Amino acid sequence: MALSFYDSYEAEVVSSGLEISVSGEGVGDILLDESNLIYKSLALVFNKLGKKVPGLKIRCDNNIPHGRGMGSSGAAVAGGIMLAAGLLQDEIEISEQQLLGFATELEGHPDNVAPALFGGLTIAWVEEDGVPRHKKLTVHRGVSPLVLVPPHQMSTKLARSLQPESVPHTDAVFNVSRSALLVAALTQSPELMLAATEDRLHQSYRSSAMPETSALIKKLRAHGHPAVVSGAGPSVLVLEDDPAKRMEAIALVESSFPDWRVLALAVDVKGASLLVQSGSGT
Repeated sequence: MALSFYDSYEAEVVSSGLEISVSGEGVGDILLDESNLIYKSLALVFNKLGKKVPGLKIRCDNNIPHGRGMGSSGAAVAGGIMLAAGLLQDEIEISEQQLLGFATELEGHPDNVAPALFGGLTIAWVEEDGVPRHKKLTVHRGVSPLVLVPPHQMSTKLARSLQPESVPHTDAVFNVSRSALLVAALTQSPELMLAATEDRLHQSYRSSAMPETSALIKKLRAHGHPAVVSGAGPSVLVLEDDPAKRMEAIALVESSFPDWRVLALAVDVKGASLLVQSGSGT
């Protein structure tokens, strides 16, 4: 699901070379050469379409925290692909399906890149022939997301390594039913969100690596707030449907976890946007 919190990227064609600058999140940590994820994404599109990558000046203004389970890598991949689409728009029209295919090849799965590209609530899957697909749904207007961001990071690779190779059949059945219920809660009946966000497949296995996250989720859910791990963590996503409950959740976080950042967001229904300026800037 896409939320109203954004990174922005610019690309300018220059005579030769590659220059990348970064402001905001990731300054000092993000690679500034051809291994940069924005550049890799852009270059993949050019190469797949048989076009030579020009000299570029790329500027990144990052707001999405890194290593927090908020989809920063998916946003970067989507951003790089959209930059390529903008630079090539006078030569080639790139379809939505191509955009998703390029992004999935880089990210490894379509789960994060589909909402980043297309907005809203997306159900994404990969066909048996390896082709990624997505279906965009409309989120109920009563859904009001909160993202609670801790001051510390967590490796997605570490979070995934904590998952067992197999789970009890009863737990798998439990989560299948909750997944179906979650779609209904997000699109039609947000009052079902607390039950729809119950989980037996991943959060408990990762709790030892993010004790504050687990404690915060437990406390919020005990007060009736539908809180879950955001992505691989350690951020927390709360899907409220009542303004008063939303304020109650914010107050609880600010009093119990004062060093956590509270983001009161909306669902973004448009996805990545592209502005092409004259003079080879995108």
